[in-house]
Amino acid sequence: METPERTILVIIPAYNEEKQVGRVVQSVKNVLPAASILVIDDCSADDTGKRAAEAGASVITHSVNLGYGSGLETGYQHAVRRGFDFVVQMDADGQHLAGEIPRILAPALNDEADIVLGSRFLSTATGYRTSPIRRAGQKFFGGIYSLLTRFTITDPTSGFQCLNRKAFGLFAGSSFPDDYPDIDVLLMAHYAGFRVKEVSVAMAERSGGVSMHSGLKPIYYFIKMILSVIIVVLSRRRWKNLVS
Repeated sequence: METPERTILVIIPAYNEEKQVGRVVQSVKNVLPAASILVIDDCSADDTGKRAAEAGASVITHSVNLGYGSGLETGYQHAVRRGFDFVVQMDADGQHLAGEIPRILAPALNDEADIVLGSRFLSTATGYRTSPIRRAGQKFFGGIYSLLTRFTITDPTSGFQCLNRKAFGLFAGSSFPDDYPDIDVLLMAHYAGFRVKEVSVAMAERSGGVSMHSGLKPIYYFIKMILSVIIVVLSRRRWKNLVS
């Protein structure tokens, strides 16, 4: 995929993903050979960082486990410092397919959106299935987003995204969530005046590692996200002022 004179950084937050991260990095290199790849190793207890480096990625290692959102923020800050034009973010567990990256890149490259989400549910043709409870939660938070913004989001928990410099520059600050950056971040983007667009992508089932939504974490996620949404709504003028 040709992107003349515009630089792309693919950021991959990873925690205990030694079995998958090398293949993920290599798949990205095959699709975007000119892109830079950064793996943020969130204090893994295994050889995640080593496997990522062996596959050809740059690696930043957190000395303590800070959470998924902090991994993304580290990547955004790196992109700002190095002057990248676009960031593509994807997971290290193999669910996000490198072959779908051109789909989420295209609207950003064509200046049709500031943030592009890869959606599993925008089209039934993707055939992606999830548990009824998780799908109900996704629809619930998607409904909240629609109610507050008058725009529809079918996959508010998708971490497969592309952001332009304006968007990741804003999120490189200290207000980005440490753990679950989902609908609260999309609301921040909306109030900041960013254009958010969904595109349909195929995704694979998780084939390794441990989901950050395992165990009792969905209960924490639900409560935390409700509170976070309330805070974002109450502070919406702040996000408008940051980009004004």
